[in-house]
Amino acid sequence: QVQLAQSGGGLVQPGGSLRLSCAASGRIFDDFGMGWFRQTPGKEREFVAAISGSGRSTHYADSVKKRFTISRDDGKNAVYLQMNSLKPEDTAVYYCAADSGGTYYGPDMREYDYWGKGTLVTVST
Repeated sequence: QVQLAQSGGGLVQPGGSLRLSCAASGRIFDDFGMGWFRQTPGKEREFVAAISGSGRSTHYADSVKKRFTISRDDGKNAVYLQMNSLKPEDTAVYYCAADSGGTYYGPDMREYDYWGKGTLVTVST
């Protein structure tokens, strides 16, 4: 069993930055593909970013490219989402997800078998 504990959400003004963290426990984390997704009320959960088990490969949604950066620290069993130049449309509940099979990192939610509880990010004046 894997537990994913999220932190780092909050209120930020447009143009500001936030860093989300996701700490994994319960199993060896090193080979997990990890992803970040987000969801707003009335909409489907959407892909934001993903990183391979090795950390050498990443994948981003077009809407966040060049603004968001996903990274991981296997020594801390953690994955991060650095969000810069935030826009009001980035407001959502953000979820981290893990593929314990270790082979997938991408936009298909069905490939992830563990999920965090979500953290709210609000971008507003």
